[in-house]
Amino acid sequence: MSAPARADNTSLNSEIPAFKPLLDTIDLTDTVITADALHTQHAHGAYLRERGAHYIAHVKANHPGLFDRVRHLPWREITLDHHERTRAHHRTEIRRLKTTAFTHLDYPDARQALQVVRCRKDFTTGKLTIERVYLITSLPPGVATGAQLAAWIRGHWKIENLLHHVRDRTFREDDSKIHIGRLPRTMASLRNLAIGVHRQGDHTNIAAALRHTARDCRRPLTALGLTG
Repeated sequence: MSAPARADNTSLNSEIPAFKPLLDTIDLTDTVITADALHTQHAHGAYLRERGAHYIAHVKANHPGLFDRVRHLPWREITLDHHERTRAHHRTEIRRLKTTAFTHLDYPDARQALQVVRCRKDFTTGKLTIERVYLITSLPPGVATGAQLAAWIRGHWKIENLLHHVRDRTFREDDSKIHIGRLPRTMASLRNLAIGVHRQGDHTNIAAALRHTARDCRRPLTALGLTG
């Protein structure tokens, strides 16, 4: 089974209708597609299964019926499948994954429900945060280990943190007043370009890199390789 792909596009208004046209260009046989809650749509799940792909889909309150069913499973009684601890960026994080077979979910070919609990402690402030995330997958029990499922889910969040979180927080994309025609897609592409250029320049703090570049009109050209 090949590595998972992440279903995501450029603007909220175009994401759902662009889902199928985007994936029509890719061979999805035996792939695992991870998707945000926005794409946890019955039509999308059915489409992926018809194309020979499996999905791991986030479930949030924007799908209240499905969310309530998954959230209210007896998670305390379900055995832990995977546990990992990481320490970086002045904080420690513990992630716990539980999975359970569940064949009565109202979603195409859903075979398992998943719960991820993330506990983070900031060393600077001492603040502890606990987040519970719920997902569903068409992967039957035993096809993927808890470690594999955890890695795929974490990979999805990594893309979110490296790209979409930056677009949301640094560029304040959700506050953009540009909503006409293809302009939202164009602006999202330009933001992706700026982030990618700075990442290639070994910048980890995109906000700081943008401020540095903006102080000299020659720096954007240098970053793009157009001048020395």
